[in-house]
Amino acid sequence: MATVILLRHARSTANGSGVLAGRQTGVRLSERGEDQAADLVRRLAGVPLQAVVTSPLERCAQTLAPLLAERGLEATVEPDIVEVDYGQWTGRAIKDLVGEPLWTVVQQHPSAAVFPEGEGLAALQARAVAAIRAHDARITAEHGPRAVWLACSHGDVIKAVLADALGVHLDGFQRIVVDPASVSVVQYTETRPFVLRVNDNGGDLSALVPAPAEDKAAEPLSSDAVVGGTTGA
Repeated sequence: MATVILLRHARSTANGSGVLAGRQTGVRLSERGEDQAADLVRRLAGVPLQAVVTSPLERCAQTLAPLLAERGLEATVEPDIVEVDYGQWTGRAIKDLVGEPLWTVVQQHPSAAVFPEGEGLAALQARAVAAIRAHDARITAEHGPRAVWLACSHGDVIKAVLADALGVHLDGFQRIVVDPASVSVVQYTETRPFVLRVNDNGGDLSALVPAPAEDKAAEPLSSDAVVGGTTGA
């Protein structure tokens, strides 16, 4: 199967504001976020992208704008990787939410958390994982198993997808860190996903691109894990 780069949108005006923005409209990138979005062009310079998929929210569109313009690409909007519907919690201050009984559930037992008049985190994971896997299957069918594509989404959404890929119960997904503008990389295979990177905030990402099939030194893509943990160990 193909390789997907899971990109969290760049830093927004809501990040660090102490307010749970959720799906509110009008949340745009901060100045720092605009710099991060511009730098994404450099970070991905050595990565050929066969497709780009995005959450419908504005901060994701802003994050992708410089990259799409530089590549001459258009992003496919995927509603099922949109931010969590936090319901009545949307727009509220975090300092007020930490006193709610549900806050402890979100932290300790997120699989049971359902936001008032919103959605549950288990439902979020189900929709997001299904969407990412469906796009991965489509892109693999169209471009082959060595294709690389990018999905731009949100922190909790990406953490939920990574938990699934890692085989970690949703109750453990709060242990995963996904910063603004970070990338995490998953390569799906017939029998298991391989998680290649998590919360990467560094530079050049070209090393994650699979060698072309015509490269005689390239090993065939496999669902088997490497014994010993690394090639040549």
